Amino acid sequence: MNAPSTPEDPETAYHYQVMRRAIELIDASETPLSLDALAAEMNMSPAHFQRLFSRWVGVSPKKYQQYLALGHAKALLRERFTTLEAAHHAGLSGGGRLHDLFLRWEAMSPGHYARRGRGLTIFWGWFESPFGPALVMRTEKGICGIGFAAETGEDAAMQDLLSRWPEAEYIEDPMRLRPWVLQAFGAASDRLEPVPLYLIGSPLQIKVWEALLRIPSGQVTTYSEIARAIGEPRAVRAVGTAVGRNPVSWLIPCHRALRKSGGLGGYHWGLPVKRALLAYEAARADA
Repeated sequence: MNAPSTPEDPETAYHYQVMRRAIELIDASETPLSLDALAAEMNMSPAHFQRLFSRWVGVSPKKYQQYLALGHAKALLRERFTTLEAAHHAGLSGGGRLHDLFLRWEAMSPGHYARRGRGLTIFWGWFESPFGPALVMRTEKGICGIGFAAETGEDAAMQDLLSRWPEAEYIEDPMRLRPWVLQAFGAASDRLEPVPLYLIGSPLQIKVWEALLRIPSGQVTTYSEIARAIGEPRAVRAVGTAVGRNPVSWLIPCHRALRKSGGLGGYHWGLPVKRALLAYEAARADA
């Protein structure tokens, strides 16, 4: 399997690797890590590491660790819960990525979905992301898949996304994906064109993913709230399954869906990745 491509220039790629390793260390530790300890692991001076971390995440390593505390999901639900109706009415004034015109999307027709990708050409490539190796796939219309391999491994992530559309033709072509990947992971935030998405799923899945797109960045909702928003209040279990089958992680923010109890629930690409995504967004929202 080919090595992941860099998200931009070598320095940016190196910084992404440093941040990924730092988050892994923070997440794996049962107690808070000091700035000196983290910097030593990164082979950096404490001052340099602090500046780099704060520039990338938006807050200090110490503050970030507070967002990764086990009780953070409950705090998010208590303090940042959003009803999807409110998010919808917020329109372009909302803080979500969709509302900021970061994304535009369209869905495959049910007939095309039933053909399991037959007649569809999907281009793919591996990239380094702030959350570990990312497998990105696209059609001519937009990104159709993003999977994270930090927890599952690259082979499992590849087989997972390939199985979604088994009849499609797959072509490895990272350069064709690169401009959208740069935009998706914030390495080209000055670009005016939004990232296009092409959602390939069943009618119920499309409705659930559309609801996820209405959750503003830095906020969360519950599986039951999503079920109500799509007009299926009793289908919480089916909604949870559809959330888990979201093929475009990060851009379609399934990580923002929590259990009503405040528990993280599941995450297709591993709970450590979900915790990192939530902490990253909350930290940047506060900053």
